[in-house]
Amino acid sequence: MNSANIRNFCIIAHIDHGKSTLADRMMEITGTVEKRQMKSQLLDSMELEREKGITIKLTPVQMKYKGYELNLIDTPGHVDFSYEVSRSLQAVESAILVVDATQGIQAQTLANVYLAIEQNLTIIPVINKVDLPAADVERVSSEIINLLGCDPSEIIPVSAKTGLNVEKVLDRIIEFAPAPNKSSVDTSLKKSATLPASNSATLPNSTPETRALIFDSYFDDYRGVVLYVRIVDGSISKNAAIEMLATKTSGIALEVGILKPEMSPKDSLSEGEVGYIVTNLKTTREAKVGDTVTLKKAPVKNPLPGYKNVLPFVYAGFFPVSNDQYKDLKEAIEKLSLSDSALRFEPENSPVLGFGLRIGFLGLLHMDIIKERLEREFKLDLVVTNPSTNYEVTLNSGEELEIKSAANLPDASTIAEIREPWVKGEIILPVSMIGNVLQLIVEKRGLQKNISYLEDRALIDFEAPMANLLTDFYDQLKSLTSGYASFNYEINGYRAEDLVRVDFLVGGEKMDALALMCHRSEADALGRSITKKLKEVIPRQNFEVALQAAIGARIIARETIGAFRKDVTVKIHTGDRDRKAKLLEKQKRGKARMKRFGKIDIPSEAFTVMLKRD
Repeated sequence: MNSANIRNFCIIAHIDHGKSTLADRMMEITGTVEKRQMKSQLLDSMELEREKGITIKLTPVQMKYKGYELNLIDTPGHVDFSYEVSRSLQAVESAILVVDATQGIQAQTLANVYLAIEQNLTIIPVINKVDLPAADVERVSSEIINLLGCDPSEIIPVSAKTGLNVEKVLDRIIEFAPAPNKSSVDTSLKKSATLPASNSATLPNSTPETRALIFDSYFDDYRGVVLYVRIVDGSISKNAAIEMLATKTSGIALEVGILKPEMSPKDSLSEGEVGYIVTNLKTTREAKVGDTVTLKKAPVKNPLPGYKNVLPFVYAGFFPVSNDQYKDLKEAIEKLSLSDSALRFEPENSPVLGFGLRIGFLGLLHMDIIKERLEREFKLDLVVTNPSTNYEVTLNSGEELEIKSAANLPDASTIAEIREPWVKGEIILPVSMIGNVLQLIVEKRGLQKNISYLEDRALIDFEAPMANLLTDFYDQLKSLTSGYASFNYEINGYRAEDLVRVDFLVGGEKMDALALMCHRSEADALGRSITKKLKEVIPRQNFEVALQAAIGARIIARETIGAFRKDVTVKIHTGDRDRKAKLLEKQKRGKARMKRFGKIDIPSEAFTVMLKRD
């Protein structure tokens, strides 16, 4: 098809604002999917995606409408997957901004809109869920106008559920969205007006070079690695030898085609098109999101801009409840990592939990999804330890270390400096709830930087240590604001802090899996809080068990789990004090022996209490 009749676009929206439902209606109206095959959230292929109402993996689809080829790239709406969003935005020329008429603009929407503006995308504003009784179209329109500087007539009120005005959105894409051109992908960091006056196509690139942007990839058990690509220059044909510029990996394009949304093979993909390439690669680590695909016979020198090697920021220990399942866990993670190049893992051995894996994630949602997939798809019974972030440590000798677990921290006497990652965050919330949220930020060692106002809501800019947001910050934020607040963050470098490792001892035995890092000023309170919680979940034994929190050799908190006590004097019906004392002394010696040799079973609940802080 002539590139002047191609429109590449994506949908930007916060979680649960209706982007997947809008995509469903578009496919229905354009006849891409027959009504009898239609199901809710068709592009969300994972069961978890439908259940949680989020998009995890990007699924592109091609639609035919009024003689035009419309390529939709659905994007994740969660902060953990912001890099995937940025690569999706680079693959398109326009974006539909979907805002819930009952909730207004949220923090993640704001972050993605700024990304879209930086990449010079045409933004088409849409207010969804206008059919709901709680819809406030006037207020939300005002927020969009303040954000984009657009005309009120450019905002389209729709109901993705009923299909109201969805055709108008498709017509607006054809009328105002630009046709594909090389410069839209090849250059970034430009500012744009909301709707350009012209949508004329740029002249085709005259050079024979071929470049394609990988905006997603996954591993198929039967076909190998499948790439989702946008062809920027040239074309890629079936059976062509290809090369990935960032990873320096070569492969064969065994099949190329478009998605409707099921795979539909073609002879070749040409400039401006969005489609898939089935390769003979064995892992997505060889073809990462954001990489540039070129032809092996005529490789280009300049890759497309914006590629980043995404590194995990959250680490947790995953241990099978039964050590017999360790091999199954390792094989399951290896299989998941074939499709998820952001996953990092290494073996870990705990005296308490046995063999397991230390796994790195992009964020807590990413961790939650992997945990649920391991339990559902691979039928594994898991214990997950306290999540932590990575720390940079400088030793007195000048050596630099990266620590992913508190248990791996060297002796305090050898450390010159510890640096922890900080984040730059944004919270959008009702004005009446600012006070409580500012107090929460202070409790998390955060620094408030700025407050601005959007109609009856406020935007708080703040900075805080990543580690303090890992446990239950989001739950506390939702609780304080009755669910009305939205939160977005990005990593903002490392800072030197007075950090210490807090160890927890059960019956005098140090539990590495329970160790955590925190600021020295928080250590005493945290130690007391967690030992109290451990006392509630660790079952009583036939002997007394001491629970202690310690920094090095200094005990900072202690709780005692009392022993079960059998009344050994119950059968003595005489008043013989000596005989009673003799039996009690014998019981005391027996308990001392049990305390010395007895094994304390730590239940998995002991590790979940670490995820919830007071």
